[in-house]
Amino acid sequence: MTLAARLGPHLPPRLVTGAAARLYPRFEPELRRLADFCPHGGTALDVGGWYGPWSRRLARRADRVIAVEPVPHLARLLTATAPANVEILQAAATDHSGNATLWLPPGGRGDRGVSSLVRRELHDTTLSVPCLALDELALAAVTLIKIDVDGSELAVLRGAEQTILRERPSLFVELEVRIQPLAPVLELIESCGYRGWVLPGRDWLPLGDFDLAAHQSRTAHVAEHGLLRRTLAPRRRRYVNSVLFLPDARRPGSGG
Repeated sequence: MTLAARLGPHLPPRLVTGAAARLYPRFEPELRRLADFCPHGGTALDVGGWYGPWSRRLARRADRVIAVEPVPHLARLLTATAPANVEILQAAATDHSGNATLWLPPGGRGDRGVSSLVRRELHDTTLSVPCLALDELALAAVTLIKIDVDGSELAVLRGAEQTILRERPSLFVELEVRIQPLAPVLELIESCGYRGWVLPGRDWLPLGDFDLAAHQSRTAHVAEHGLLRRTLAPRRRRYVNSVLFLPDARRPGSGG
């Protein structure tokens, strides 16, 4: 268990969410570049809310933010601390409605942000949670869907396909070869008319020009470090684990 996960349950909720909001843009610099792919106004979706670093940033740009977080105590924390224009849904996003089995690491709290509907070796505890397909929300004016669900990204996308085809939002999706094969997710997104981009340094690169699998293989040791260690050592080689997808030949920062 990382230091942040050990300390989190014992600290005031607002201190934890505030610290996550300040530290996370160093861990995931794409969050500092929201203007490149998330226009002002509309509705943004934060699928996998955790402690809310994306929700809090998105609340500054979107008129409405919907955060989907299945872990009950994290959903309660977000409800208590999120900005007024953030709505919290305590559920797991997938491709159907009803209930689902959420897998958690030892301790069964989910503070590490690695809970998933897909079991991995690090999981040993289960929790029954409500689930939903994002298409059921029938949202309009969707500008961005951010998805970080530790392995069930494909199911989330399948459950949001109608929304994606209708609204053409930006998609920001966690993709890690150590967790799931990349091809099924890429094929689905590309079939919807999207092109991928990554931010390994200062400039966005087309995903087609960046070997994500090889990069993650070279930097896999970085992924094992906790949030504090990775953010407080900014010169350490970065582990790129998320891809921005834009529709209709758009480019990051183009404003189109």
